Amino acid sequence: MYYGEKRVETPIRWAMVGGGKGSQIGYIHRSSALRDFNFQLVAGAFDIDAARGKAFGESLHVAADRCYPDYQTLFAEEAKRPDGIQAVSIATPNFTHFEIAKAALNAGLHVYCEKPMCFNTEEAAELEALVEKTGKIMFVSYGYAGHQMIEQGRKMIADGVLGKIRIVKMQFAHGYHNVAVEKNAASTAWRVDPKKSGPSYVLGDVGTHPLYLAEAMLPEEMKVKRLLCSRQSFVESRKPLEDNAMTLMEYEGGAVGYVWSSCVNAGAMFGHTIRIVGEKASIEWNAEFPNQLAYEVQGEPQHIMHRAMDYLYPEATADDRIGGGHPEGLFESWANIYSRFARAIELTEKGEPVDFWYPGVRAGAEGVKWVEKCVESADQGGVWVDY
Repeated sequence: MYYGEKRVETPIRWAMVGGGKGSQIGYIHRSSALRDFNFQLVAGAFDIDAARGKAFGESLHVAADRCYPDYQTLFAEEAKRPDGIQAVSIATPNFTHFEIAKAALNAGLHVYCEKPMCFNTEEAAELEALVEKTGKIMFVSYGYAGHQMIEQGRKMIADGVLGKIRIVKMQFAHGYHNVAVEKNAASTAWRVDPKKSGPSYVLGDVGTHPLYLAEAMLPEEMKVKRLLCSRQSFVESRKPLEDNAMTLMEYEGGAVGYVWSSCVNAGAMFGHTIRIVGEKASIEWNAEFPNQLAYEVQGEPQHIMHRAMDYLYPEATADDRIGGGHPEGLFESWANIYSRFARAIELTEKGEPVDFWYPGVRAGAEGVKWVEKCVESADQGGVWVDY
């Protein structure tokens, strides 16, 4: 269990690009990064409107002269300071991620980027190469992976508790955009604009979240072999971007997978689940009940495992912040990912290897490739395409 002791010797000097006034995702980033004292928010370019961004930064107790009008000025001016930033989080609309991440890496900064980290595999390859060249750490914001029961599932699969994996059923299908809410919500409007969102809406916005959970839990040798995708725009004004998509996948080794990505699942609160079926047993995790993991063996009653219990793997209890029975949630999960970000930065700057898994640039590239292949399949009429 984590009792609030420090995890890095010195807090990482940290900045944000975006995440300003009215940004829900910005608040989640700050609350999670600052929770364990691994980071200090010392600078930022919080808003496209410089005056509004400065006022917002000052409300966060960031010094006025370190609230910058844009990310270019932020990186250039902080590089001149002996106490300049070491890392930056990018919490801006999709179409800006690639250029900002590229500039940050070139400025010698470690990067935590909202997903998708870019629009296509060519850009993803460029970022991967830049991470390799600079030796900097890049995280992609798959915050749900920080829930402890995901680690429990990962260890159960690795230990063969489920047997050979046969089926991976994933979904992130909520109903909050079942009508054209973007007409009155700027935070949604850019998500359905191809110029700002990229080649997809829900595939990239929600579908890649359970996809990464599967990537984190499944053996590395389980790679997607080919996929078939059908996508729809039930709200006509969203065309050519989809608000619903069904994706079938075949893995190397014979397993199959399914991802339902949707924002028009009317009545659904969240609809984010992953079920992994093996030859001996199955596990299922639901983001609305993140402190539990269902474990089902054929012919036996269903077992519900709970966070913070002694019967779990030590890796699954290492990040507990409070005893069992008390619910933990999204902020704790994101904080766990940010904690890994801080530790990875510290190890890297000491020249030591990072010996734990995390959603890095490779995971970001995989998400971009998956969306690209889904769009390719759907736009050809829903055909199988090689991965």
